[in-house]
Amino acid sequence: MDLTPRTYPHRRRQSPTACLYSDSLASNVIERTRREMFYRTCAQGFPYSRKLTAHVSCVNSLVFSRKGGRWLASAGDDFRILLWDFNQEDLTSPAGCYSGPAGNVLSLDFSASNQYLISGGADNQVLRYDLSRLLSPGVQWSPERPFPALSMYRGHNESVRCISAHAHHEELFFSAGEDGRIILHDARVDRRLPSAQGIYQHTTEFTGVQAHPVMEHVFATSDSHGQVCLRDTRMAFGPLSTRSNEGIVQTYVTKLSKRSFGYLSNPESSSITFDCDGTRLAVTMLHWYPTIYALSDPYPLAICTGRNGPDRNPVPAGERTYSNSCTMKSGAFGGPGISEDILYAAGSDDFRGYIWEIPDATALAGLRQEIPTEEWYTQEWHDVVGYCEELSTTRYVPSEISTPLCRLNGHRSIVNAVAIHPSQFHIVTSGIERHIMLHSPTPSSPVAQNLTSTPSEVRKLTECSPEDEMRFLGALLGTHPTLHGDTGQSDDESQTISLFDHILREEGEGDVFELRPCKDNADDETEENDCVVIDIIRSPLI
Repeated sequence: MDLTPRTYPHRRRQSPTACLYSDSLASNVIERTRREMFYRTCAQGFPYSRKLTAHVSCVNSLVFSRKGGRWLASAGDDFRILLWDFNQEDLTSPAGCYSGPAGNVLSLDFSASNQYLISGGADNQVLRYDLSRLLSPGVQWSPERPFPALSMYRGHNESVRCISAHAHHEELFFSAGEDGRIILHDARVDRRLPSAQGIYQHTTEFTGVQAHPVMEHVFATSDSHGQVCLRDTRMAFGPLSTRSNEGIVQTYVTKLSKRSFGYLSNPESSSITFDCDGTRLAVTMLHWYPTIYALSDPYPLAICTGRNGPDRNPVPAGERTYSNSCTMKSGAFGGPGISEDILYAAGSDDFRGYIWEIPDATALAGLRQEIPTEEWYTQEWHDVVGYCEELSTTRYVPSEISTPLCRLNGHRSIVNAVAIHPSQFHIVTSGIERHIMLHSPTPSSPVAQNLTSTPSEVRKLTECSPEDEMRFLGALLGTHPTLHGDTGQSDDESQTISLFDHILREEGEGDVFELRPCKDNADDETEENDCVVIDIIRSPLI
């Protein structure tokens, strides 16, 4: 009899820690692969495009739905809101249309789970649409029978500049108006009652509001005086007893200083946006450059310019490049297919869209220069622009991202709106013209086939001719193109382009220090507090 002990093979059990480590490695590999594919795809820019034509006037706002980005919503001066389905195999026409606006639409946003689309504009009202109707069985859409709004909110007395839906609560959304109001709407409560709204009243017009994408009580605001603030809903809304410091938890430094001027400049902050995880905030500034901030740092990390072309060579003297002087523009972060937003996009007065790659915040902070006050006034700082709170404080010179990753062509006039698809390699741009440009790095994609090469040349802004003058007068004195109902390329679009060409000749390329001078707060004893609180509601919202 064999008494040798027998051994039995067995599978070694993997510890939970080892499983997590293995999953983490796999996740890192996937993310690294996605990034490599992202950089390879974007290396040549977005040279292919298609015009999406359905609007009959300027297109002011573009926004993709949350998460997968199935829907693109667009709206503008034709008082219509169009919905484009990015689940189509070859996107050429809208999948739905919404009616209701009685003025130019300036802003759109999707609710937290994409059930609702919310709009605001020059008619002073906020409209809320139910997207589930479009997907209901048996429901067919036609341009002659657009879907009406589900609900209407009339809390503003002037144009609604911006809409931002709460990132977690389906029924909550913000609106910012030129009447100086930020309203936190709660659709669960009867909108006719004052208690359905939290209202914060400012003494100057708001230009932007953005709900933080992660922190449920935090939102950012911008106004026409250049002030950009991070606020907390628990401090900004509700009865007076619960409000404090106008809700402000962080004020970002936006005033500019240049050695050759004895005063500061405060450019208008015309729009703001967060990246996907809310760690960075971008501010679009009129007559200045898009400025990037870290959430918890009041001083800027970077400015995005067009000093160089994508080939890294300086833009030749006399050639137009990035500028923002004439229209309301909005920017967007993005990173198609990867876990963070490493791109920032914005429209420009030179008839292009611009895409910049934004380095890591820590790297940008390390490149930022701090110049003490004494050093600022005792040394030469030729053409250096610093950000500061007052004339007597330290100047912070952010890193300049002077070389865009790529420029988006295809437009004949100013580009105002840019949106980056969250998962697919597509960017959309719009502005003064009636069409939307769909840009791609390849001639075909899962949603668009046989795209054409985008012209590499951009229309030049020429001196005003007698024909241009006639078209300008026709645009100034003629009827609104919305009333024509013509989606073709008629003289109406040429008149609109001539109108904005005239504005560019008159107002373009202005110096922000000459156009927006301001006094140092410490020396201006007559300056009034920009913020007041009006106790309109008597019960806290959230």
